[in-house]
Amino acid sequence: MNVRFIIKMLGMMFVIETIFMAIPMAYAFFAHEGDFIPLFISTLILFGSGLLFSAIGFRANEHSAGRREGMLTVALTWVLLSLFGMLPFYLGGYIDNITDAYFETMSGFTTTGTTLITNVESLPHGILLWRSLTQWQGGIGMVVFTVALLPIFGGGASQMFDAETPGVTHERFRPRITQVAKRLWGVYIILTIILIALLWAGPMNLFDAINQAFTTISTGGYSTKNTSIGYWNSAYIDYVIILFMFIGGTNMTLIFYCFNLQPRKLLCDEEFHWYAGFIIVAALATTAWLLWNHFVPVPSLAFRQSLFQVTSMITTTGFTTTDYVPWGPFFWLLAVIMMAVCASGGSTSGGLKMGRFVIAVKILSNEFKKQTHPHAVVPVRMNGRVISSDTVQRVLAFVFAYLMLIIVSCIILAVNGLGFIESLGATLSAIGNVGVALGSLGPSGSYAEVSDISKWFLSFLMMVGRLEIFTVLTILAPSFWKQ
Repeated sequence: MNVRFIIKMLGMMFVIETIFMAIPMAYAFFAHEGDFIPLFISTLILFGSGLLFSAIGFRANEHSAGRREGMLTVALTWVLLSLFGMLPFYLGGYIDNITDAYFETMSGFTTTGTTLITNVESLPHGILLWRSLTQWQGGIGMVVFTVALLPIFGGGASQMFDAETPGVTHERFRPRITQVAKRLWGVYIILTIILIALLWAGPMNLFDAINQAFTTISTGGYSTKNTSIGYWNSAYIDYVIILFMFIGGTNMTLIFYCFNLQPRKLLCDEEFHWYAGFIIVAALATTAWLLWNHFVPVPSLAFRQSLFQVTSMITTTGFTTTDYVPWGPFFWLLAVIMMAVCASGGSTSGGLKMGRFVIAVKILSNEFKKQTHPHAVVPVRMNGRVISSDTVQRVLAFVFAYLMLIIVSCIILAVNGLGFIESLGATLSAIGNVGVALGSLGPSGSYAEVSDISKWFLSFLMMVGRLEIFTVLTILAPSFWKQ
């Protein structure tokens, strides 16, 4: 194990993270709201730790790093940055215990969006900005940003990139991984700027527009208002947020091709077709359900609320414009399906990913064909290309691991005092990085009454879900540590 490489990479990421934490610190300094001191102390601790780690790993051999170093570096990055990231909340007294502060920060960095803060509007603006920035970074990945900024990783860069970025496969549209990372971050920044401008043009002020843009394009879901996006009660805001949640749930590589004047790659992508179709069907079914049961009597409002909530769940954003718990069991079942499947691979969303779901459906369809034609060779195809047997095997293994982890997690949470609906909702919310849940943990509920053990376990599930299960669970296997 190349320990020096891991320490050096962690140190560099801590130093870079200092830049992000310095932004709300500077805002707090000029705003004079009392959150400057905790942000300043946290920034110093983070920067000092970065320098120390960088010095220890100064002579690391970057070209000898392999998959183990990449996976361990990525996992430790998320654990330790969440530990440093919680300091402004804890030192400032905005969250008064370490468990809750860590839970809130891990929820931010993993773009889960689950919050323990019952009165968000009471927080000072610097803390709100830091809270939103954790999600904006986590959306496309802190490691991806570091790889883009510091092209000095040699063989370790590719391993770290693969360990953090979600999806069935990773398309390299540039020969060097640093070039890929730079272009993905470039697209991400441009989309964020466009969204800020559109929100600011509506009823939002600039500060709220910046924060909502950060947490929309990252499909994170933190808001500066207690009632989330419903605070503005604006059709314009709702539809702008819907559009950019949809973009956030789309494969970023395909968005890059659109910027590069190659929209055909997006429009012809099979996963994108399923993703868009899933949203349309679910939104129309929800609209019909709301009108049929008179939950929302106005058709235009019913469609708007349905489309918003469906898009929010499928993209794992977690924004709400209304409390959907009274919508009844039909929508709860639909919500469970949406929270499990989720959006496209290579996007900022979490969950199983639509690509894996499509491949699993095609495998099932092929098995039915083989029942009547047992000697037929029926390959699995995506976008007209045959999926390799190795990829099919990885998808099936991932689906099985995903379902087993959900079952085991529901049991653990139930043993710790949560009801069945709450255990299922919290598990899907954490492992899928969705944010919203069901039952008493729904939009009008709170995680404040959940036990500390459950909060630590849910924090672990958030990271497992964000890093797509195998990156974290492989590290826990004894075989990982053998030569």
